[in-house]
Amino acid sequence: MTQLIIVCIYLTLLLGLGLSASRLFRGTSKDYLLASHSIGPFLLLMSLFGTTMTAFALVGSTGEAFAEGVGVYGMLASSSGIIHSLCFFLIGVKLWSFGRRHGYTTQAQFFRDRLESDRLGLLLFPILVGLVIPYLLIGVIAAGATIAGVTAGTFDPGTFPASWEEGARGGVPSEIGSLVICGVVLVYVFFGGMRGTAWANAFQTVVFMVLGLVTFVVIAKQLGERETLLESLRAASAAIPEEKASRVEIGRLTFFTYLLVPLSVGMFPHLFQHWLTARSAATFKLPVVAHPLMIMVVWLPCVLMGAWAAGVPELAEIQPNLILPVMVRQAGPLLSGLLTAGILAAIMSSLDSQFLCIGTIFTTDIVLHYRRGREVSEREKVLYARLFIVAIVAITYGFSLLESRRVFTLGVWCFSGFSSLFPLVLAAVYWRRLTKAGAYASVLAAAISWAVLFWQSQFGLNPNFTVAGMMPVVVMVAASSVALVVVSLVSRPPSEATLAKFFRE
Repeated sequence: MTQLIIVCIYLTLLLGLGLSASRLFRGTSKDYLLASHSIGPFLLLMSLFGTTMTAFALVGSTGEAFAEGVGVYGMLASSSGIIHSLCFFLIGVKLWSFGRRHGYTTQAQFFRDRLESDRLGLLLFPILVGLVIPYLLIGVIAAGATIAGVTAGTFDPGTFPASWEEGARGGVPSEIGSLVICGVVLVYVFFGGMRGTAWANAFQTVVFMVLGLVTFVVIAKQLGERETLLESLRAASAAIPEEKASRVEIGRLTFFTYLLVPLSVGMFPHLFQHWLTARSAATFKLPVVAHPLMIMVVWLPCVLMGAWAAGVPELAEIQPNLILPVMVRQAGPLLSGLLTAGILAAIMSSLDSQFLCIGTIFTTDIVLHYRRGREVSEREKVLYARLFIVAIVAITYGFSLLESRRVFTLGVWCFSGFSSLFPLVLAAVYWRRLTKAGAYASVLAAAISWAVLFWQSQFGLNPNFTVAGMMPVVVMVAASSVALVVVSLVSRPPSEATLAKFFRE
């Protein structure tokens, strides 16, 4: 029971931190949703990194390296380090300046003004929420799998009516673990808002980075069984199957077209909201410089552990989502409990931002924008956000009970959808000739191409689905870009007043 007790203690501490932040709540919707633009450089760095380093980066990358080899690191981690920071610099700072100047809270507000279209928000709302839900599913599924894998053997198999995956028998069923994590995140987001989310993200980012390195060292010694860490690393790496020790199982076109996937951060609605919390433009300097280094610290150990697991015959039948918790369990009850807390910290530091973000979108872009002249009090605004967050948590948990997908595969599909919208935000910020019609064409092309390809991949069940050897994101980004440029060039340009508002000489 040691692991389970440690996890419960950690979740209780996290609840206390989130609820403590609620004591500073100023009672306004701006404070609940944006922390009154009071976030400084360190807290912004921790929030952005904690938000982007999801279960996809830990549980997903370890499982994918187990299935496909160490090429996963070069395929996504290296490009993410560079492209994420580039998006923070080129997109984030610009959107922050527009948000502070014109009072934006969500992406739809910005696009409605920039493109002179009131209905664009109605088109974007279901698409953004629809893409955020699979993003949430990544965390909920991974959290349940982690708790199930680490607590395996705690209970008699007849204790729970649920059936366990191989490698998680006798543990807390994943459905219960997912439900508890959803409940904890919901409580501190519900009461603490953006300030509680930022505090929790900072705390959890520190926890999972420190414990992640500890996990790496412990597992290396367990697998290598040598006196020193360096000798253990060499022994563990020597046992990696030859086909997993390179990117031989990942096609060249697939490898390089993954470069488009990290562009998704430019359109993440939760990152847009975090950008707006910054105190000043200078606040972005630390995240832009430090973010790639932090990605390296987290991704490298995860990918190596997945590759090492591929060389352990006893793990051959384990589901990829369970590889990390099963390996962590080998560290002994006390340490594996602490390491599990670190993994859950990474997962929850993303879930909270995403839950709060979609509550913000619903309140701002639907309730307030279409209130039809009725005045909405600050208390009502916060209430609407909270109620929609509860609804989304319930929907996400319901989806998590359906047939499971690989966390990495589901993440790639989710990020590909956001990447397909990247041409829209890039053009909105830098291209004066972008038109309302071009924006509609771009969004529809992105949504239709994503839906068709996702259907062809059997709704994510085929983890190796490609288009002519390339990642599906290539088709999506190309369709979105071509539609945007062609339709914009043949339609009426924006008014001079709008251009003057967003393109100052």
